[in-house]
Amino acid sequence: MSAARIDTLAIPRPAMGDSSTALVLLPEGYNSSADSFPVVYLLHGYSGDAESWLTQMPALCDWASLFGQIIVMPDGAYNSWYIDSPVKTEQKMATHIGLELPAIIDLQYRSIPDKSGRAITGLSMGGHGAMYLAARFPEQFGAVSSMSGGLDLRPFPNNWELRDILGSPLASAKNWEDYSVINRLEAYAGQEMPILIDCGLDDFFFEVNEATHEQLLELGIPHDYVLRPGGHTWDYWRKVAPQHLLFFEQFFNR
Repeated sequence: MSAARIDTLAIPRPAMGDSSTALVLLPEGYNSSADSFPVVYLLHGYSGDAESWLTQMPALCDWASLFGQIIVMPDGAYNSWYIDSPVKTEQKMATHIGLELPAIIDLQYRSIPDKSGRAITGLSMGGHGAMYLAARFPEQFGAVSSMSGGLDLRPFPNNWELRDILGSPLASAKNWEDYSVINRLEAYAGQEMPILIDCGLDDFFFEVNEATHEQLLELGIPHDYVLRPGGHTWDYWRKVAPQHLLFFEQFFNR
């Protein structure tokens, strides 16, 4: 079993005045059916790109068909963290991934053009991006998950060129507060959006995932929280990714 087709799309990004690429996995049966299919948006980590997923996780082709999902892998740039940067104002990755990209996918493919047929996930920087975008655009995404997500940026002032997109942790402290997912969780209240947070016990993001889980509990927001042995590695993500796609299948089929 494998994906029926792997498309490489040139994607215009009007908010940024340029274009990028996205890989699209179409499940087996897409070409021979008139059905519409749910879409999972899959966000790569820091320093990665759209091709990172298939290079490191070729089984995605099989999983697209197994779960009957279109899987879209956009290019989130080297260190965008999937936000509209308050410092690099030309970088509007949240607007692109949250609004522009789904509209393009719905025009070009037989996708379900509604949040009931859309989910978003990612790893590391992409886990932050998925949780950030689902909170900012709850009308766009019906379910969300994070694999080893950097869900609070504040503890890492000297990492991953975060200063380039957020500014100085001292002079621009409000940016670090406002753009950290852990401080945006109230947006999930009342949304009835399935949430899955997954992290390895040996991951350097373990503490921020624990804190996010505790904050969700305090806010009374239902979610699944999974801890298991493992670190911040592709070996870990290869093991857990199909469970996230299964989590979304249960949402799509409910």
